[in-house]
Amino acid sequence: MKWRPTTSADKTVSNEIQGRRKYERGVVMEKVRLGRTDLMVTKTAFGALPIQRVGLDDARNILRAAYDAGINFFDTARGYTDSEEKIGYALSDVRENIIISTKSFSSDRESFCKDLETSLRTLRTDYVDIIQLHNPPSVPDPQDPDSTYSAAVDAKEKGQARFIGVTNHRLTVARESVESDLFDTLQYPFSPLSSREELALVDSCRERDMGFIAMKALCGGLFTNVRAAFAFFRMNDGVVPIWGIQRQEELEEFISLEADPPALDDDMHQAIDAEREALSGDYCRGCGYCLPCPAEIPIPLATRMKFLLRRAPYEPFMSDEWREKMARIRDCTDCGQCRERCPYDLDVPRMLKEMLEDYEAFCAMH
Repeated sequence: MKWRPTTSADKTVSNEIQGRRKYERGVVMEKVRLGRTDLMVTKTAFGALPIQRVGLDDARNILRAAYDAGINFFDTARGYTDSEEKIGYALSDVRENIIISTKSFSSDRESFCKDLETSLRTLRTDYVDIIQLHNPPSVPDPQDPDSTYSAAVDAKEKGQARFIGVTNHRLTVARESVESDLFDTLQYPFSPLSSREELALVDSCRERDMGFIAMKALCGGLFTNVRAAFAFFRMNDGVVPIWGIQRQEELEEFISLEADPPALDDDMHQAIDAEREALSGDYCRGCGYCLPCPAEIPIPLATRMKFLLRRAPYEPFMSDEWREKMARIRDCTDCGQCRERCPYDLDVPRMLKEMLEDYEAFCAMH
């Protein structure tokens, strides 16, 4: 399907269709303008990283249910294994009604172009609404004809992408990306536990009319008060959280919150303050950039184990399989690869040893 500018007649028909679907569902999804893109996206957006962990038909059912509920913004990446394929399988017949953003990890023009061609094929579309440079270590040189940014500009001129965005986990690079004025959107970790510096980053995007897409809206699953998080994002104008959804019940929870949005009251503020205190200091966000590990340690989960044991049903982590996985920490040689790759400058080997000690004590008590 080729992208073309939307006409007033299209908007009238689309509004009528949306109106009928909202009436049938009884839920009106709040939409917000995504900066200078002028894309009107649902404030509840679908983060499609987790659906790589479920089967093709289960993923289709979840994605289709999200669309039927009114969600129109779906975020994926070339690096999320078969996530793009599942979106294409589930939603290609309603492509004109949805907004898709994807990403490329590539560091050069040739690889970027190959990634985009693959993304378009697997998504079953001729264009993506936003093509994002995926966590670059620095802002690419727009004057370099072989840079990923130059390739993204060419893709936009060819109609393969409507807008250019960037994602990052490093505050310094995120700031530089915003100040460069090269990008239409920024995707950055943002949650109720974000720092003042991260709140200021949102303000900078707002001042430049740059769309802000929030990843890790629940701190990689560590922030468990979904109602408080939902209310927090409703209070932040222009910020669009992409909720990582893997199960039907997770989707239903967000749909129910859309139907009856909670207010950010004193109890929620207190809950957020309590979570901020509990997670103060170093903690892993679960981004996975530390991988692969030579010792095959599942670092993103292992470095958060003490929180997972106390914030989620702990029984699955007590299995023989998980005991063996955590025992791999003893094989850590402190090679430093994970430390060098971590965008948050965490001392990963030290954290792993601490988590193993806590894990073994927890197992002994349970």
